[in-house]
Formats: sequence, structure tokens, C-alpha cells
Amino acid sequence: MAPDELMWKSAAEQAELVRSGEVSSRELVKASLEAIDRHNGELNAVVTLMTEEALEQADAVQPGDDRPLAGVPMLVKDLIALTKGVRTTFGMRGMGEWAPSVDSSTVRRLRDAGAIIVGKTNTPEMGILPVTEPLRFGPARNPWDTSRTPGGSSGGSGAAVGSGMVAIAHGNDGGGSLRIPGSCNGLVGLKPSRGRISWAPEFEELVAGFAIDGVLSRTVLDTAIGLDVLSGYETGDPYWAPDPSAPFVEAVGREPGRLRVLWTAHAPNGAPVDDECVAAARQAAELLEELGHHVTEIQMDADPAYAENFIKVWCAHVGDEIHDYERLRGEPIEVDLLEPLSREMYEFSNSINATDYLIALGWLRRYSRVISHFWDDADVLLTPTLTKPPIEIGALDPAPGEPAMMMLLKAAEWVPFTPVFNVTGHPAVSLPLHQSASGLPIGVQLVGPPAGEELLLSLSAQLEQARPWAGRHPELTTA
Repeated sequence: MAPDELMWKSAAEQAELVRSGEVSSRELVKASLEAIDRHNGELNAVVTLMTEEALEQADAVQPGDDRPLAGVPMLVKDLIALTKGVRTTFGMRGMGEWAPSVDSSTVRRLRDAGAIIVGKTNTPEMGILPVTEPLRFGPARNPWDTSRTPGGSSGGSGAAVGSGMVAIAHGNDGGGSLRIPGSCNGLVGLKPSRGRISWAPEFEELVAGFAIDGVLSRTVLDTAIGLDVLSGYETGDPYWAPDPSAPFVEAVGREPGRLRVLWTAHAPNGAPVDDECVAAARQAAELLEELGHHVTEIQMDADPAYAENFIKVWCAHVGDEIHDYERLRGEPIEVDLLEPLSREMYEFSNSINATDYLIALGWLRRYSRVISHFWDDADVLLTPTLTKPPIEIGALDPAPGEPAMMMLLKAAEWVPFTPVFNVTGHPAVSLPLHQSASGLPIGVQLVGPPAGEELLLSLSAQLEQARPWAGRHPELTTA
């Protein structure tokens, strides 16, 4: 089987090929490394390769291995997920060549499931922005149009899966960072429920519990496999979600039943929404009606205080994370090496007191109660994932003389639909149901009830079957 053909297989298919003995894990890993070599010069998705380690681990995987990701090459986002002995930068110049002495629980679980980690992917500094343009590594680019962003902060992972470097990649989501690259690259991007996946052993929570790990993939089944692999309580976790009724992969083959769906294309901050993104949500609503669901259009009330309080809480946690990174390195981070935005957020974090932080967090928690009432009389909320198709590289850069924190306000105009559900803790998924007139991917977001990943996976699989997207691939050039 040709290397390109192997890499466009799903992770589930790749594991079955290894299990049956038709393809070896070494063949898969070599095909992945060759795809990275061909396309990474143009896309800048991968910032660290683990070639020798990956090939050695691949050779240990034998036919008959029944692990869910047996022999499957995988990439890990270079943010939070610690890889023992491998450079881990968080997208920061200030981290130098630091390598952790342990794997994070996420990486350990991936390895235990048989995945072969071939490298680490590009991310914005500290995962702050919804685009991936760190000064340390330069911008990652969208495989569908290299003048545009693959999104962020899991943009390198999104570009890698979207270009066929791997079938599945790790990412995390603190304000949309799985769903945004899911939309930009034509992928499935599921943010799990709060507490579903642990940050052990080095982190307790991230951004007040808003952030969580997950995967990007091309199929709903691969996403379910990834969720099964990564889920589970680790000793001392501050949050934990209830166990599913059965493995998440079983939800993919389960009929969702007739659901009550609310949908809106009105952004919660009042930002204008591009006609293509409105059309994506409307067409998804019509498809859900065709599938027998009860669909009602609503409007989410805009509240200008939302962005102000979210940014205040995020800034406070930038300061907290820098202290975490200093603890891990055993030496200070040079503030002068921080990017202008990170430095401004760090300085702002030092200017607010504990009461200011708790007031902002309390406002967001109360707002969460308002939003959560949608599920009193409904099962699922449908929105666009973004207000625009993938934006151009540099579109969030501040104008001359503007403070760098203006980038956050610009970002809020593009990504208002996603962070709300990091705050509420609901599971949410972006599905690649639409393409623009020019062929750019446009996702729609489905938000489930608390701990409702099973319902989301069942509904997503139903939509995937009704409007398959697996055959859509970008036209790639060879670097």
C-alpha cells in the first residue's frame, strides 16, 4: 500500500492493518515521517521530530496487538503535554531546550494504547491565541490555503492531520483550541467535558478548569477512540466527570434518538457572522430536521462584560502558568523573551489582586448558569464554530502603536462561539459539514449537555453518515 494511501486511512483503519499483519507499525511510522518531510517545509506544523525513538517503538508492535491505537503514528501538541526526555517549549523562546523528566498522563495513556509519537506540533506561545504564529517557530499554515491560518492553539496538530501527516493528533482546548483548528482544517474537534481528562502529574487545572486535552481527527470514530484512551481520573484531580454508560466508541454506532435541538447564528458577543458561516449552521439545522430531530432557532443575548471578564481570568492564569514553567525548569523565565502579548498579559496579571480575579471568575460562573438553562428544554445547541472562514496569517497582529492585547479583542470577533463552553464545562464538537465557495473548510459546533459526550458522538456519527466528509482532501504541493 502506498505511503500516501496509508496516511489518509483513519487511525482505526491503521491500527487494524497493523493488528492483521497487513502493514507493520514501522511502515506506518515511516509513511508519516515521509509525509512530514514532504509537507512540513510549507506548513510548519511539526516543530520537533522523534524519529529514532518512534521507529524503535514501532518495531516493538507486533501483529495481533489489540490495543486501540496499536502502531498508529501520532503527533503531540507542544503545549502542556509533557514528553519525557523530549524538548517541550509551550511555544516559548524562554523555555530554551528544556525536556521534562516524566510523561504527562495524556502522553502515558497514548503510549499505553499503542500510539507511536513521532513528534510535537506548533502552537502559539502559551496557547494564548486562536492562531498559531509563535515568534519561536514561525507561523503554521493551513493546508487548504497556505496564506491562511490553521487556527489555534492546536494549529500545528490541525495542519498535520488536515494534510495527511498523521490520522490523529493530540491537542487541547481552553477557549476553542480543538474546535477552531477543527473548523479551519476540515476535521472533527471535540472538547470534552470538564474533568474528563487529567492534567496529572505536573498540573492541577488550567485556566480555572476551562482547558482540557483532546484529539483532532478526520472521523467521529477516531475521536471516540481518542476520548476512550485519554479519559479517566488520576489521583488528586480537582474535577472529574462521571464515567460513560459504555466505552465512547460504542456511542458512534448508537442511534441518538429524536433530539430537541436549538440553533443560532447570533454570536454571544454581538460580533458579525460571515454569510458562509451562517449558511453552514442553517444547513446543519435543516439536515437535523431531515433526520427527524426537532429544531428551533433562538438568539443568544450578547453581554459585553463576557469578554472583559474572560480576558481578566485568562491573564491571571498566564501569570500562574509562567510560575509553573519556572517550577518545572528550576529557573526563572526571562520576561524579555516573552512575546509582546504574553508580556502584557503577565504584567496585567501582576496588577490585579485576588479579589479582582475572583469577581471576574464569579461573573463567568453566574453567566454559565444562564447559558446552561438552554439544556432545561433541549438536548443539543448548534452554532457556527467561527464567525469567518480561516483568516489570513497575521490578521490578528496589532496595528502600529496599538497594545498587543488588542489581539485578544480581535480574536474575540472571530471566535465568540467557542470559549463560552470552556467556561460552562459542556462538551462541544466542531464538525466539518461545510465548505466555502472557494473550498475552505467551515465547521459547525454542536454543544451537548453536561457530561454528554456520548450523545454528541452518536449525533455526530449520524451527521457524518448523512453528509460524509472523509473524501475531502486539500491539494498539497511537495516541499
